[in-house]
Amino acid sequence: MTITQLSYVLAVAEHQNFTRAAQKCFVTQPTLSMQIQKLEDQLDILIFDRSKKPIELTEIGKKIVTQARNIVNESYRIQDIVDQQKGFIGGEFKLGIIPTVMPTLLPMFLNNFVKKHPKVKLKIEELTTEEIISRINDGHLDAAIAATPLEKESIKEQVLYFEPFVAYVPQNHRLRDKKKLEVSDLDIDDMLLLEDGHCFRDGVINLCKAFKNQSEDSFQLESGSIETLIKLSNEGLGMTLLPYLHTLDLNDKGKQNLHYFTEPSPAREVSLIYHKSELKMQVIEAIQNVITGVVRGAIAFQNVQIISPINK
Repeated sequence: MTITQLSYVLAVAEHQNFTRAAQKCFVTQPTLSMQIQKLEDQLDILIFDRSKKPIELTEIGKKIVTQARNIVNESYRIQDIVDQQKGFIGGEFKLGIIPTVMPTLLPMFLNNFVKKHPKVKLKIEELTTEEIISRINDGHLDAAIAATPLEKESIKEQVLYFEPFVAYVPQNHRLRDKKKLEVSDLDIDDMLLLEDGHCFRDGVINLCKAFKNQSEDSFQLESGSIETLIKLSNEGLGMTLLPYLHTLDLNDKGKQNLHYFTEPSPAREVSLIYHKSELKMQVIEAIQNVITGVVRGAIAFQNVQIISPINK
């Protein structure tokens, strides 16, 4: 049994196809098939049910894949240990970012990071918090940027910044003439929300629930992007809440619709998260330093009240 054989098994389990798995592993399909066959012969079991299309794992195959993933991930950590000892900041680093952070934070720090650490090959994906947690636990992500606290035992969190919520209030809305808003002014019945699955949505709902209950018959519009929420609000369909960094790129007309909260402002905590056994700490620290450096000047708010992204 070899690490290479286990890597081939994981590739087939992921792609459910020997040809695509071989392409991912940069070997020929016969070579990959032969090595998996050798492993099955050695163990005297079938890992894959080849009669199914697409190929499926057998029951014992599912258990083997779980263990194989642990073994292969741990084998990769040998190089991480060496890099950490040498203080080397480089290599491939897989980073996930939630959708409500990606469009504002990424342009702020990516260019600076690439210039400062050219040996790091960042592979960045936009993922929901649920997807991020799953991929970190499976070893498919090295780290991620998400709203916290998440309260996951296997995941560590390093706070990057606190981002206040800002109300976007259109013309003719009941709160239009109020200069400073209180959290108690919010009513989820006239709030435009992101679609289910966004932690920012959960944070807004938790904020509203602290003072009012959501009516079952309320009229609600939901969208997959903050930009769409702004457009819907401009049509008079309700107000919405924006993360502070999203307000920086609004045009002058849009900024006239912004209403800030009395202190402490409701805010979300944004953190760099990673598995507790992660070893690429030199890269994680480099990302953290660059992000905190560029965000510190953009967010001047200090007195904030953190709203949990977890629906409780």
